Amino acid sequence: MTPLPALLLSQMKMLSSPNLGFSRTLRVDTFDQLGKLLEQMASSVENKALVLTEAVLQRIPLSSQWLIKRFTLVVSQGFSALLTGTRQVSSDVIVQNNLTRNNDIDDDNYLLDASITFDRGLISSFLLELGTLFGRHSQTCQDLEQYREVLEPNNAALQEKFTLLLLECLLKQPEVIPTEGSDNLNFAACQHVEDALSKQIAQERLLNRVTTQIRKSLDLSVIMTTALAQVREFLELDRLVIYKFNESNLIHEHPSIPGCIVYEVRASDTISSVLNCEEKNCFTPTTECWTKYRQGFTLAVNDVYKTYVSERCLLNFLEDVKVRAKLVAPIMFENKLWGLLIAHQCYEARNWNESEKNFLGAVAEQLAIAIHQAELMKSLTQEKQSLEQRVVERTMALHDALVAAEAASRIRSEFLATISHELLTPLTYVIGMSSTLLRWSFGELSQRQRDYLQTIHDSGEHLLEMINDILDLSQIEAGKAVLNNTEFTLKEVAELIIDSLQEKATTQQVDLKLDVLIDENRRFCADVRRVQQVINNLLSNAIKFTPEGGSVTLRLWCEDGNAVFQVEDTGIGIPEEQLPQLFEKFHQLDTPYRRRYGGTGLGLALTKQLVEMHRGRIEVESTVAVGSVFTVWIPEQPSE
Repeated sequence: MTPLPALLLSQMKMLSSPNLGFSRTLRVDTFDQLGKLLEQMASSVENKALVLTEAVLQRIPLSSQWLIKRFTLVVSQGFSALLTGTRQVSSDVIVQNNLTRNNDIDDDNYLLDASITFDRGLISSFLLELGTLFGRHSQTCQDLEQYREVLEPNNAALQEKFTLLLLECLLKQPEVIPTEGSDNLNFAACQHVEDALSKQIAQERLLNRVTTQIRKSLDLSVIMTTALAQVREFLELDRLVIYKFNESNLIHEHPSIPGCIVYEVRASDTISSVLNCEEKNCFTPTTECWTKYRQGFTLAVNDVYKTYVSERCLLNFLEDVKVRAKLVAPIMFENKLWGLLIAHQCYEARNWNESEKNFLGAVAEQLAIAIHQAELMKSLTQEKQSLEQRVVERTMALHDALVAAEAASRIRSEFLATISHELLTPLTYVIGMSSTLLRWSFGELSQRQRDYLQTIHDSGEHLLEMINDILDLSQIEAGKAVLNNTEFTLKEVAELIIDSLQEKATTQQVDLKLDVLIDENRRFCADVRRVQQVINNLLSNAIKFTPEGGSVTLRLWCEDGNAVFQVEDTGIGIPEEQLPQLFEKFHQLDTPYRRRYGGTGLGLALTKQLVEMHRGRIEVESTVAVGSVFTVWIPEQPSE
């Protein structure tokens, strides 16, 4: 047994006075034993005693001076004492380590500047300062105020009893400052470092296994169950759970029921299950610990009876679910507090060290990644299902629209064909009779009568041409039109068409010319009637829109197995912005000449369809200044 220094002996003599105390530097383990002595004294008094340690401050924000302070306070009518200790650490270390409580630096052998006092004034001031930390209007502050009122001088017998116990405790402790160069000290230090490194390596390996599991699987329940089981076994926990907050609480709408436990692993079946358990009334977003959780801090509760001594509701709840000590790490998802990873010791207190806190925090971060991964996959799956549903609905809508369009097109084609055939018979009679009357009659016709007959004949011809165009177009769109390919001479076909339109061109005072750039005997295989129809439509259109004194030229040549027909005029031309609408059915370009020239708008549409039947193409170059150029390529067709 090491003798006490003279200074300590002199201070010990002062302990017999109820208003004095002593101060000295103590090792942390010695300080803890003195705290336990005070707790034993509190249990021996007749009346109810208040026992507080620094654990009650775990869930509230603290200033730097409180981060390195430890204390044990006993207040009763028979015995009251205050043991305080300030850790020997610089302010720089506090900042660098980002401390949130007084034992956050991973060192179990630090020193404390400790003092113990029995002075009622100092104890009362300390109670007042504690109440201020919790808030002057809080229930904890009001409870501490009541204990300030019961402070009385210590009972002499209890004071003497404590003095003897304190003396016995101090005599059993080794020197505060070990001798320099001690081999035992060096060995102990090396052993301490080796143990810490071994534990750190084991933690890193386990954390790597958890990370690998998260990368391999997208099933959140499998990841959670596997990770929790491994972490529980490694930390030798009685129970490890995940507490998930309700979605509404992430935006603080319904603080009355924060959430419930959604995952759980237990050391054995003898430990009660807390799955789906809710903390309904004691744990709300208004408590200080919520602020710390949202800031990403881990909360360590070594003994719930010390930490929650002033929160009877929460303490009763923890007693019901068999929790004596707990370590809580927040799970942050997209900068929101998704839930908590909570380690439970059910039957005894546990001093959580810094390594365990950091490890549980790292596991919580990996679980947050798994949650984010699962949420993304859930969102993608829902989006995929929604997209597939929209595709099905859109496909059905398009199918219905297509069926309706085909039905409408078929009805229209049938209607046009029926009407056209019904019109052809009487129209043929009208044209034939008017033509006969013009050539010969039973009596002399006046000029007016002859003009009337000519008008009837010309109108009938125009109607016949329009009806034939409608029939051709409806047959092509219905897929009923076929090509009747035969061999013919290109030059003869071109000359025949020029001859048929020469009278019309002469009447409108338009110079109609033919420019043949091929051998006059060159033969070609295609549907000659359709080819004639294409060239006739283009030339008729050019003559109609060419003013008096203008010219229309038909050029003909062969190129790469194609017969090329080019119709060039010096007419009114087509504005560039209206060229895309040129071949639309029943559409006439909006020009100043529209009313003057009239027309149904079917000629060019039918021409384009006929060219495409031959797998050819048609191109247009036109300006208002110089007129239009239509060029048609018709490939040679296989002979039948």
